[in-house]
Amino acid sequence: MGAAEARERVELALRYLEEGKALVERDPVQASEKLYKAAEETVKALAVHLGLSDILEGVEKRGRWTATDLEKAVEAVAEKIGDWFSAAWDAVWTLHVWGFHEAKLDSKAVELRVRRVERMLVEARKLVGGEAPNARST
Repeated sequence: MGAAEARERVELALRYLEEGKALVERDPVQASEKLYKAAEETVKALAVHLGLSDILEGVEKRGRWTATDLEKAVEAVAEKIGDWFSAAWDAVWTLHVWGFHEAKLDSKAVELRVRRVERMLVEARKLVGGEAPNARST
């Protein structure tokens, strides 16, 4: 795990972000999940970039990420880059649970959360390297 993996995850997150944004109006359920996946890959990229070895060792041992691993990574990232990151993750979790699993969010509710995902990805790209995508600041 290293810089290349972190960059690959950021690029994957960018693809999910663009796919999610394209779906907001016509399919808020699928948009919610794509946006969640964008944020999830961003968290994983930052965990690798920041060397969160305690989390990454558990992930490697199990062969997969759990919701607990993601939450612990979010907490660690927020300690390093700011509390806004955990607040953004909370908005993303709403997309995952209420937008995708429960299908209770409409397009407006999903759109309100897009900027949180964008900010997570913009900041990750600044840290990991590469140009930041065009996104609104929050």
